[in-house]
Amino acid sequence: MGRTGSTALLTDMYELTMVESAMRSGTAQRRSVFEVFGRRLPLGRRYGVVAGTARVLDALEAFRFGPEEIDFLASAGVVHGDTLDFLREYRFRGSITGYGEGECFFPGSPILTVEGTFADAVLLETVILSILNHDSAVAAAASRMTMAAHGRPCLEMGARRTQEEAAVAAARAAVVGGFAGTSVLEAGRSYGIRTIGTAAHSFTLLHDDEESAFEAQVATLGPATTLLVDTYDVTRGVARAVAAARAAGGELGAVRLDSGDLVAQAFTVREQLDALGATSTRITVTSDLDEYAIAALNAAPVDSYGVGTRLVTGSGHPTAELVYKLVSREDPTGRMEEVAKASASKASLGGLKVAGRVLDAEGRAAEELVVAAGSAQAGLAELERAGARPLQVPLVRDGEIVEEHRGPGALAAATRRHFASRAELPYAAWRLSEGEPGIPTRHMDIDMTDDATFVI
Repeated sequence: MGRTGSTALLTDMYELTMVESAMRSGTAQRRSVFEVFGRRLPLGRRYGVVAGTARVLDALEAFRFGPEEIDFLASAGVVHGDTLDFLREYRFRGSITGYGEGECFFPGSPILTVEGTFADAVLLETVILSILNHDSAVAAAASRMTMAAHGRPCLEMGARRTQEEAAVAAARAAVVGGFAGTSVLEAGRSYGIRTIGTAAHSFTLLHDDEESAFEAQVATLGPATTLLVDTYDVTRGVARAVAAARAAGGELGAVRLDSGDLVAQAFTVREQLDALGATSTRITVTSDLDEYAIAALNAAPVDSYGVGTRLVTGSGHPTAELVYKLVSREDPTGRMEEVAKASASKASLGGLKVAGRVLDAEGRAAEELVVAAGSAQAGLAELERAGARPLQVPLVRDGEIVEEHRGPGALAAATRRHFASRAELPYAAWRLSEGEPGIPTRHMDIDMTDDATFVI
């Protein structure tokens, strides 16, 4: 039996056993602040991209323990008695702030802050991280690819290279990073993304010859369709494709190249198309592309790129390496107290944090300023004194979702935000080569009067 619409069991068992133990120790209702951040960027990355925010909010709304979930937990002996009663009535009633979806981030960026009781907030750790780690990894890969494409459209075609639900999420995350369409119909239905697709090699092989395959596709989809011309011989395929479209009374929309030396073939095919008078016919390329292959094709007469495997797997980095850590909690006197791990290589910095981006005189990002303060108001005041652009926005207020962050226009807004954020970065951050983060992160603790570069 497949899972229900509830997202409550998309979590690790220890989230629930921690709640049960905290209830027994009398600490479950202590006010707490959890933070999502990355200690470092994936190796070679110069910036990260926040993606999945809207999906987190959808998952939060569905995070309910109904009869089926409670029956499973009871029968499996995961938790008991009072804990089951608590879960039956569970609703997240806290608040969440975070970087706007599409915003670039760096090591130490507090990209999501969850405030509530310990029991309320700790339960969300796994589902939040599973969404943000996947979607942010795909969006970062997409951003690097669209940057390498220099304005030429990139199209997502990776559904067959990942899990079926992940394919839909990846299509959405790719759009956050600048992709213009997807082959996945469910992504089109769920998120309003433009869907694309025509035919595969099997369609050509089905027919007795290439001419009849092209004629059938043009008859169905019109002359403006894209014909796959490398099933057999590319030169003959191009000639037959142009002829099929003209026989139907129009000019061929595009040809697709899916194998071989794409750079050399693009030049040869462009020359052939122009010689045939098909000067408006575009060239799209596919075949295991990544940001480096796209960059290598910059000099070639390519009009668009179709990307699959490397995109949906994060182009070598399938996770954004984000963590969810307790940074502040209520002490026995009712006072909020900073807490932090001191583990070797896994240390964290305590306290509720407010983040802003400081620009230089030319309007380029110079640093990420992260202020640990007793309150958001105090942190924002410090950002204002530093002339930093605030990066966090309210996502959930006292249990109520701020709908603009997941509504019909949320995905387009995230794409616009990403393009603006990426354009703000210094040139070094745009490089595809390995290197340091595009800008440093400076951490300031108001209470400790500490001011240092963030290094953990």
